[in-house]
Amino acid sequence: MEALDMREDYQDNSAAASQNSLQLIAFSIDEQIYGVEITTVREIRAWNGATPLPNTREYVRGVINLRGTIVPIFDLRARFGDGKTNPTKNHVVVVMSVGEKWIGILVDAVSDILTVSKDDIHAVPEGNANDTELLNGIVTHDSRMVGLIDLHAVVAGAKEDA
Repeated sequence: MEALDMREDYQDNSAAASQNSLQLIAFSIDEQIYGVEITTVREIRAWNGATPLPNTREYVRGVINLRGTIVPIFDLRARFGDGKTNPTKNHVVVVMSVGEKWIGILVDAVSDILTVSKDDIHAVPEGNANDTELLNGIVTHDSRMVGLIDLHAVVAGAKEDA
């Protein structure tokens, strides 16, 4: 009977730990590491171009047709104000859901799946307006700083004012 009680305690502790942790897909742009919650990621695919759209911001690369769904592709490097990515066959698109919509973000590489404690997430320091606007927080994982992407902010303002 005591073994059963210990197992229940373990399950309770495990459930509490999982409620206090996040799993992230980590990806890189140059030497910077960013992450998004794994539950938002639908697919990771090789860069294969995108069809450009008129009247969009520089960071909107265009759209792709993903099995009948039109998915806008955002160049995360350009969105952070660091110029457009010159994509190669090594670049990838991370397709994610943002609310009811799907988007893709062009990144240099997907690097890891991370599990982090919600208690370890810190506010973004003031200084860089883009970072403050586009990140939900920063977490340290294995001595690396990982910026947590605010997907809603990334897609906001994608159409240019006419």
